[in-house]
Amino acid sequence: MDIIVLCEIVMLVIFGCSWPANIYKSITSRTTLGKSLAFEVLVVIGYLFGLTAKIIIYNRTGELQLSFWFYLLDITLVCTDIMLYFRNLRIDREMGRIG
Repeated sequence: MDIIVLCEIVMLVIFGCSWPANIYKSITSRTTLGKSLAFEVLVVIGYLFGLTAKIIIYNRTGELQLSFWFYLLDITLVCTDIMLYFRNLRIDREMGRIG
């Protein structure tokens, strides 16, 4: 494995470690207060650009880099938290916390 790909995987793992805690907080808090949907959407967009780069490399070389799977995992985690955001938004509205 190339050192560049290894560094990229380490970066993705480190960033990815924060999402399970964020998901847990979203599940247990049952509120959107303190959350930023815009931030999470921007993170997904960034990950999608990284994933796109891996697809381009695959199309050019036939090599699917291992980091591809870490991008997919991180995107899945962030999208899970985004889905919880909308669940919590509904709860916030039902509880009268937001208009």
